[in-house]
Amino acid sequence: MDVSGRRLAKARLPEGVAGMARLHAIVGELAGDDADEVEVLVGIETDRGPWVAALVAAGYTVLVVNPLQAARFRDRLGVSGAKSDAGDAHVLADMARTHSHELRAVAGDTPQVQAVKVVARTHKTLIWERTRHTQRLRHALRDYFPAALEAFEDLDAADTLELLAKAPAPAQAARLTIGQISAALKRARRKNVADKAAAIQSVLRAEHLGQPEVVTGAYAASVQALIAVLNVLNAQVKTLQGQVEEHFGQHPAAEIVLSQPGLGQVLGARVLAEFGDDPTRYASAKARKNYAGTSPITRASGRKKAALARFVHNDRLIDALLTQAFSALGRSPGARAYYDRQRARGCGHNAALRQLANRLVGILHGCLKTGTLYDEATAWSHHAESLAA
Repeated sequence: MDVSGRRLAKARLPEGVAGMARLHAIVGELAGDDADEVEVLVGIETDRGPWVAALVAAGYTVLVVNPLQAARFRDRLGVSGAKSDAGDAHVLADMARTHSHELRAVAGDTPQVQAVKVVARTHKTLIWERTRHTQRLRHALRDYFPAALEAFEDLDAADTLELLAKAPAPAQAARLTIGQISAALKRARRKNVADKAAAIQSVLRAEHLGQPEVVTGAYAASVQALIAVLNVLNAQVKTLQGQVEEHFGQHPAAEIVLSQPGLGQVLGARVLAEFGDDPTRYASAKARKNYAGTSPITRASGRKKAALARFVHNDRLIDALLTQAFSALGRSPGARAYYDRQRARGCGHNAALRQLANRLVGILHGCLKTGTLYDEATAWSHHAESLAA
């Protein structure tokens, strides 16, 4: 499409090198002898992958369009509700032509932070999967073996999985000896092994409601399968954590990120990975806060005006930032005082935590922009002066 909106060419390109070569050929043919003076804008609904990398490497200006933005723009061009790949391509091309100044170009992140992002996202995904499988295990035990839920506090812990794998049925669990239970607790490095082993055995040998033997056998087989999956997930979560720490430790900004209150190796890696390290991506602290989803949105109409929480955001980033804010309450006096002030104003816990996370994002932005480590007095001096006044 040219600057006037006239369609110059249309093609369905195959994936891989062949598709990219075909695209270059089409663009080269249209540009003719003025190829060096022609600017090519590309609208695309993703900011990662081989195609995006190849487009950026070719010198094209690649503009990322959120699918929600594309859907809203599509409604401007037609109200019939029709949707097709060809129609979506037309919408993206038209958006790149008319709204390039309002769209975000693909961030120029370094390969180092891209590597951190890959391992950090996979690590978090495995943790989410472990939580899902733990809940499935809990539901199964509740249906046929409620004594296990009373005996074991952490269903995904190594000692719990070992004992459940050895005795997945109530009758088998009742025959576990103190020695067997103690050995599992010792391997998991539990404290007060003797008392805990006695308590577990007592609960497992008490009377509880159950299921018929054939049903119990079916549940036991299902539970053993879930336990096998959880054992693999536990091992891989531990392995990926080492990869996260290794890649994050090699990044130049790691020291600044780790100086922030509430951020450790894993959480810091997630925050850095989701924000990226392109120094030009965020024009201001407000822009970073808006991307993080911690800053409120304003809805104003006539005399009505309300500030609301953002519900469209990067789920992985907001999860990491809220976790950081909660952790910072016990590590930063300034963060704790800021949170307490929000609660005193009538904010609930989640709202106050989100506002604290928003403030911490601004502090992180300033530290990264100036290349300085976090300083408690500097970070909260403005709020301390306001409170004193």
